[in-house]
Amino acid sequence: MDHSGNWSRVVIAGHPCELYQPVRSVPGRGMIYLHGVHMQKLSGYPAFAAELDRHGLPCLCPETGRSWWTDRPCLEFDPHLTAERYLLNHVLPWLEQERGIRPPGIGLWGTSMGGQGALRLAFKHPARFPVVAGISPAIDYWLRMKDDYGDPLWQMYPDPEAARQDSATLHVHPLNWPRNIWFCCDPVDLRWHESADRLRMKLAALGIPQKYDLETTGGGHSFEYYSRMARPALDFVAAALDQESRRVA
Repeated sequence: MDHSGNWSRVVIAGHPCELYQPVRSVPGRGMIYLHGVHMQKLSGYPAFAAELDRHGLPCLCPETGRSWWTDRPCLEFDPHLTAERYLLNHVLPWLEQERGIRPPGIGLWGTSMGGQGALRLAFKHPARFPVVAGISPAIDYWLRMKDDYGDPLWQMYPDPEAARQDSATLHVHPLNWPRNIWFCCDPVDLRWHESADRLRMKLAALGIPQKYDLETTGGGHSFEYYSRMARPALDFVAAALDQESRRVA
């Protein structure tokens, strides 16, 4: 299925972003997509554009290198501005000023590195990101530090334990959480499935509402699987944004 909207490039605070604009969009609603560690551009995968078109959701895709979307400087992105501060202090204001989109009308989502980043950011800032979805979230990203001593994570954290303490699961607050949480992980994605299931169990133990799919398989940790899960992920986000628009503060 060919998408009917268009991709463009914008620069926000000196950093490039992709922007997808459907032909028809729902006023006041949009999405922020957080890319994975290999930094593949969403524009290369028609399945996502087709779902954005179907729901009428513009999508802004910031590019931050292998920052892991943390609140720690990553030299690949910016020596002073963290990826988290970039989203909060520059991307969100840009969406409001240029597109008239602001919380709670923004759905935050991502794949792999971006999936864990979306979940962690939403757990840390649930008022700004009440709608979050993670596809194949690499939640226990600190494990990479045990395999690759050249990984940028070593610039951001002194050791794997410091990174573990900053992971999405440990940012879950028992009294303050995003109202709409969805995530999925292929069972054959052996490296990341366990941490997704651990997050599921923690949220369940705390009585925090969540939706998840840890059973559908097809492609492992790959864009084949991401594309397969594009429809359920964006169906959830679109429904949640609609619900948020009807919510009485």
